[in-house]
Amino acid sequence: MTTYNLVLILILIIAIALILIVMVQNPKGGGLSSSFGGGAQNIGGVQNTNSFLDNTTWTLAIAMFALILMANFAIPRETTANAPQLENTLEGVQTAPAQTPATTTTQQDSVK
Repeated sequence: MTTYNLVLILILIIAIALILIVMVQNPKGGGLSSSFGGGAQNIGGVQNTNSFLDNTTWTLAIAMFALILMANFAIPRETTANAPQLENTLEGVQTAPAQTPATTTTQQDSVK
């Protein structure tokens, strides 16, 4: 398994986790704790749950950004083995000489 494939798999795992974490959050501020009712306040409290989900979202987003940048450097690049082939193709193409339109000057005799 190449480095590039490993980075792509990590990006996919983080993307799925990020989607799940964002879907759990409540946009009105209730978050995960609002779905459990009053029992969640005894466990960790509303503020702690929202803080955890917020920190997890930012951590996953930063990790995804870093992995995407790393994937750019891990992309397998082709060597310059194709360069001679390209040069041969370019040499085969003949460039047509530029044709300039022939200009004729006519002299008109003026009759006086």
